[in-house]
Amino acid sequence: MNEHIIQFINKQTCATVCGVDEQGNPYCFSCFYAFDSNNGVVYFKSSAATRHSDILANNPNIAATILPDKLNTLMVKGIQFEGTVLHESHPFAKAAAKCYYKKHPAAVAMPGELWAIEIHHIKMTDSTLGFGKKINWNRSEAVTAQLQ
Repeated sequence: MNEHIIQFINKQTCATVCGVDEQGNPYCFSCFYAFDSNNGVVYFKSSAATRHSDILANNPNIAATILPDKLNTLMVKGIQFEGTVLHESHPFAKAAAKCYYKKHPAAVAMPGELWAIEIHHIKMTDSTLGFGKKINWNRSEAVTAQLQ
């Protein structure tokens, strides 16, 4: 993954995640997250009794954004990504607690379940690198490159 993308995601704390319900309606929620850059996985914690938990359990495909914690309206910067919520038995999901609680240690005392999102594609816009500069990353291309 591009180091510029990794640094940006690691510096921020909050993502907005969108799922689609059984009627095809989008539903967004915001969450604190932790990022595993080695595996391209975002972890978040949420109560099982939320609408978004029900939606993600029924349809694991998501789209999400991460904006800077402190916005600079003159310099557009942010991440858009798509991914899949992983089942709790997936090896990446099993690593959620270690990664998430390292970034958010106070969250240990909060009730809720840890979730894992495997990122498939990222588009980063960073106008600090030039007006409208885009950096893309695709999991399938990264895997193909590793195999060569």
